[in-house]
Amino acid sequence: MTTPPPQDPQPALPYGTPDAPRIAVRGEARLEVDPEIARIGITVAARGKDRRAALDDLTRRNTTALDLIKTYGEAVERLETGSFSITPQLKEHGRGERIHAYHGRVHITAELTDFTALGELTTRLADLDLTRVDGPWWALRPDSPAHKEARQQAVREAVQRAREYADALGTTLAALVELADIGAETPQAYPPANPGRMRSMAYATEDAAAPLDLEPQRQRVHAQVNARFTMAPPQL
Repeated sequence: MTTPPPQDPQPALPYGTPDAPRIAVRGEARLEVDPEIARIGITVAARGKDRRAALDDLTRRNTTALDLIKTYGEAVERLETGSFSITPQLKEHGRGERIHAYHGRVHITAELTDFTALGELTTRLADLDLTRVDGPWWALRPDSPAHKEARQQAVREAVQRAREYADALGTTLAALVELADIGAETPQAYPPANPGRMRSMAYATEDAAAPLDLEPQRQRVHAQVNARFTMAPPQL
């Protein structure tokens, strides 16, 4: 006896049936919340005609910057060294590979949660020899409660919108058929669209500079869902 070939599954009916009409809606939520972290980039530089002297200066300045950042304790949540380079600079004129000077750089990233300490730290770092400070870049943590709140609000809006359609037809929702998360996202926070960017190439001075007054940038959180419901047949 020949076994009949398996039948392809029947595709879902996107528009429902007269006995179980479907409603497809989209729910969105847009929140503005305070940032939770701030990142700054620090570039320590050194230059000298002798390679060893340039390297020694760079090592000393890098240690000074790291020690300064570490004095802020728990206010600094993360401290990382990104890259290091020591590059010979050739003379523009002259024959052969004659080296004019050596340039060294170390890039450091610090992530802070105490925004009061942030202004003081950036000022003190910018006051160091041949030290550049970039930032701050404000952001939320990936597990921030703001993301959860935005997603839940988007779902509530989808349910409310579906109920309004059902009410307009004189009926009620029966069941949820599908809920599709099509994105819960924030704008790029590192760097954001308006990062409040600060650049500084600073040299040490005798008097300490006053701490910067940095205002945290509000973060935008966006969530969006698609939802499908069935409803009781309306009496048209």
